[in-house]
Amino acid sequence: MTMRHAQNTAREFYRDTLDALEGEGIGMLVGGAFAQEFYTGISRHTKDLDLFIKAEDLERALSALARRGYRAEVTFSHWLGKAYDRDGVNFVDIIFNSGNGLCKVDDTWFAKAPQGEVFGKSVKICPVEEAIWQKSFIMERERYDGADIAHLLRAQGDQLDWHRLLRRFDGHWRVLMSYITLFGYIYPGERNKIPEWVQRRLAGLFSREIAFDAPRERVCAGTFLSRAQYIVDVDEWGYRDLRTPDHMTPEALERWTAAAIEERKP
Repeated sequence: MTMRHAQNTAREFYRDTLDALEGEGIGMLVGGAFAQEFYTGISRHTKDLDLFIKAEDLERALSALARRGYRAEVTFSHWLGKAYDRDGVNFVDIIFNSGNGLCKVDDTWFAKAPQGEVFGKSVKICPVEEAIWQKSFIMERERYDGADIAHLLRAQGDQLDWHRLLRRFDGHWRVLMSYITLFGYIYPGERNKIPEWVQRRLAGLFSREIAFDAPRERVCAGTFLSRAQYIVDVDEWGYRDLRTPDHMTPEALERWTAAAIEERKP
């Protein structure tokens, strides 16, 4: 198979997926590499298409794709489904949450989504605020989306709905603060892309928090950032995993962790 033929095959599969979901009246947002290019101009080859939908539409989406002859599955019950083309080479990630259970797709994603074009089709693009929100929690040993976030902030920082982004990080503002701090290091001449009031608000939260004693309960929020690298904290060191029960069921957590351990085997 030539490179051109492979690209055309992938394109046809992705477009057919978009048509299938559109035909079912399922609201969807295009994310991943296509959204990154939309916001930053950075283009990169990808063998998958990321589509964001609401959880209640997952079953209909998978059924619509299965009827077209594609293998469709619920990969992880708390956040992800997949559909594969007939050759099993290209695939679509159908995302309705995040792997850590924090970033559930809701109506706000759709209300704020800009219109774009993918494969000649008019589609809605994942809002830049939600792209930053979801990517910020990806800090695995083998994958870290910090550069993507820095590029999004560089390209879109002066246009972001910062109030909404801050609300998304409610309770997790230190994560956002870490990326804004790094942005000023990466682009020292463009620090003004981050509004001063945002930086002062985060600095104020930090200042107030360090004035008080830390919680006495042994908890680990690191599992929100990596499903693999903080297993020892929970399993051996006695820290409580903050993902459960509020964000993931014990069963979903067990399967998600088992998959991480399996992927790390040589």
